[in-house]
Amino acid sequence: MRAKAIELVEQRNVKPEVRGQVPEFRVGDTVKVHTKISEGDKERIQIFEGVVIRKKRAQISTTFTVRKMSYGVGVERIFPLYSPRIDRIEIISSGRVKRARLFYLRELQGKAARLKTAEEGGGGAA
Repeated sequence: MRAKAIELVEQRNVKPEVRGQVPEFRVGDTVKVHTKISEGDKERIQIFEGVVIRKKRAQISTTFTVRKMSYGVGVERIFPLYSPRIDRIEIISSGRVKRARLFYLRELQGKAARLKTAEEGGGGAA
């Protein structure tokens, strides 16, 4: 059970309009996360595109992990969902997966690391 004080602070810090701006994405989706990066006195937007391999749901401290391959090296970043540093999240494609955690992608390379998309073989009658 969560303490009342913690819940009160969370309600004050997460505004309802912020919760409405976050798109509904799932594990297995390919997303572009636009983050604000400060360099000196300037601020710019940096895009991190990859597959969501994990979502941890915990009220205001909900996080999601995005994995991409960069020059043959796997790179993972953990983003807080309600962070003010996240400008926006774009969903590129939806993957069809049967697991909540896709950590097995860490060992796979090349074509083996691809996920089936929702359009490829949705199953069921047309």
